[in-house]
Amino acid sequence: MGLSIARIDHVVLRVSDMKAALAFYTDVMGCTGIRPVESLGLVQMRAGVSMIDLVPGRNADADDPAARNMDHFCVRIDPWDEDAIRAHLAAHGISAGETKTRNGAEGEGPSIYIDDPDGNVVELKGPAN
Repeated sequence: MGLSIARIDHVVLRVSDMKAALAFYTDVMGCTGIRPVESLGLVQMRAGVSMIDLVPGRNADADDPAARNMDHFCVRIDPWDEDAIRAHLAAHGISAGETKTRNGAEGEGPSIYIDDPDGNVVELKGPAN
């Protein structure tokens, strides 16, 4: 079984100025439903059926992972079969993180983090519980 991506679930961007970023994504881009998640220090916004999350902390040091604009992006996997997904990743030599319940565009559900060949973090997301 290969992975079947249904859609982009969410993208998490690191920003240096939260107020300016919120104004851009709401006023210019038309995002709605601003939801602060203070425990994680981020703000979630609706972008159609997907979400854009903003997290403070963009850093100017290019050798620091926090300097990246994108923290991670998330794809919704359908169907979600954790054993088959892990077997598929292992067959391609990809190390997968532990499965945790995380919030996404559809709500709380299972997810697994992996890294692409360039070190970009990709979240594989299952359905909401």
